[in-house]
Amino acid sequence: MRGFYEIAAADPARPALLGDDESATYGELLTRADRASHGLLARGVRPGDAVVTVLKNGLDALTMMLATYQIGAYLVPVNWHYTAEEIDYVIADCGATVVIAPDALTVADLTAGQPGTAPGHRRAGSMMLYTSGTTGRPKGVRRRLLDLTPEDLYPILMRKSWRHFGLPADGVHLVCSQLYHSAPYGQAMMALQFGHAIVAPERFDPAGTLELIERHRVTNAFMVPTMFHRLLALPDRNRYDLSSLTHLYHGAAPCPPATKQAMIDWLGPVLWEYYGSTEAAVATMVSSQEWLERPGTVGRALDGMAFTIIGDDGRELGPGEPGMVYIGGINRFEYHGDPDKTASAMRGAAYTPGDIGHLDADGYLFLLDRRTDLIISGGVNIYPAEIEAALLEHPSVADVAVIGVPDPEWGHQVVALVQPAPGVAGGAALTAELLRHCAPRLARLKHPRVIEYRAALPRTPTGKLSRRDVREAYLSG
Repeated sequence: MRGFYEIAAADPARPALLGDDESATYGELLTRADRASHGLLARGVRPGDAVVTVLKNGLDALTMMLATYQIGAYLVPVNWHYTAEEIDYVIADCGATVVIAPDALTVADLTAGQPGTAPGHRRAGSMMLYTSGTTGRPKGVRRRLLDLTPEDLYPILMRKSWRHFGLPADGVHLVCSQLYHSAPYGQAMMALQFGHAIVAPERFDPAGTLELIERHRVTNAFMVPTMFHRLLALPDRNRYDLSSLTHLYHGAAPCPPATKQAMIDWLGPVLWEYYGSTEAAVATMVSSQEWLERPGTVGRALDGMAFTIIGDDGRELGPGEPGMVYIGGINRFEYHGDPDKTASAMRGAAYTPGDIGHLDADGYLFLLDRRTDLIISGGVNIYPAEIEAALLEHPSVADVAVIGVPDPEWGHQVVALVQPAPGVAGGAALTAELLRHCAPRLARLKHPRVIEYRAALPRTPTGKLSRRDVREAYLSG
């Protein structure tokens, strides 16, 4: 028995979603997904088309994941914190055939009157998540679709990646982040394909998370280091029974070694770290035992994948020499509508996330810098160029540099260094005005936590700005 759809047909009473407000069995979730599939087909969705969803964690989000996955569509989940302008950009850029959102077409609307039977020609779909790396507007990461059913694709995914997670064919998975992010989506989808039950609270609450693990006997979850920081700060964290937890995965942001050591000391060797990206998916996996032997490593390349470290001169570097990390053996992808961006990220068939790191003699990867300009706050990617573009729309701003600076809880916080327009004074009044200006343009998580003012920002004669130099100057000051 393998894969969600086959499990649901053979064992329809198996719990699929556990929760006080929403719950469903595998059979109920399959029927709902089938109806949503027919609803999408009736609205003109064909293989390769994009379906945008603006949904919170829960039954609707799982339904749309499974519905698009069996009709060959690209699911484009959008952050529901985004402004209307940000959401509209994604809808237009991907050419969405259907948009599912609370103020538009809902899942209840989509499934109404539709048959609860499998659609005709079933074909595996994929997720297309929008990411922009360090510059420009976000672009969708689009992978080639294969004319295979989800069941036919299952052994390929198992051989390529899923087996490295070491999960049994039963368990309970806790969703700790939003399902519009690639790692939570991927982990939840994998859990359903393994026959696990899902617990999907709307938001992360430290004490609530431990209570959910205890109550539902959660066996596996994915978190980001910010969550570790908050859990470790709970004064009564040891009163919860967390003995069911066998796999606590983490990634998406660098984890301070002291934080990871404290988590292992608390929970035992149940932490598993992986390194990758939306483009490359999962590229490494490292157990607690391996990490304790090599503190700071993010692991070795999975079978079929390889790392190459390239210096500024294009030369391949040896063990211990830091350079740009390239990942070989990844599934082919492209940035939707941007072949130049795709080409710039590649070196032959190898892809770089833009990270600087080095390998040891045994092939274990150590990261030195998490992308030069990208800000990662609470495990969420924040793109400086997007914030700069919004601030530059204000007439009182002549120039701006947005950087990420270390934050003990969030990993990084957003800092904007603003050069006011001539005759404009920087200060509290301008700061308040700029934050009001950001409100309709940027999700709150992208708003600068700190705005400081500079007489000028260092740019080259060609107009380029080195955020790394600005950040180093800011931190040294």
